[in-house]
Amino acid sequence: MFRILLVFIAVSVAGCATPKQWSAIGGSRADGTVRLAFEYGAFEKPQFEPGQGVKLATERCRAWGYTGSEAFGGAHQPCTARNQYGCVAWRVFADFQCTGR
Repeated sequence: MFRILLVFIAVSVAGCATPKQWSAIGGSRADGTVRLAFEYGAFEKPQFEPGQGVKLATERCRAWGYTGSEAFGGAHQPCTARNQYGCVAWRVFADFQCTGR
């Protein structure tokens, strides 16, 4: 029984690889910017396809009359939920600039 508990704790602490998808959550047509994000919890190890984010941002930019997009500013991941042990959830943001009008 003790071994089972140790295995459960080890797996919980190590986290699970969790596929994540970028979603468009904001932006400005006039400024030609798109903001993408995804969320993950303390026991997840987010795995995402960077190309999926570029494709999504480019689709949004093309809908606004631009020809493409490129990432700028890097990704940010502020804490979105805390408990007595610290941060337990994050939201990852990435900004894209629309190009070619």
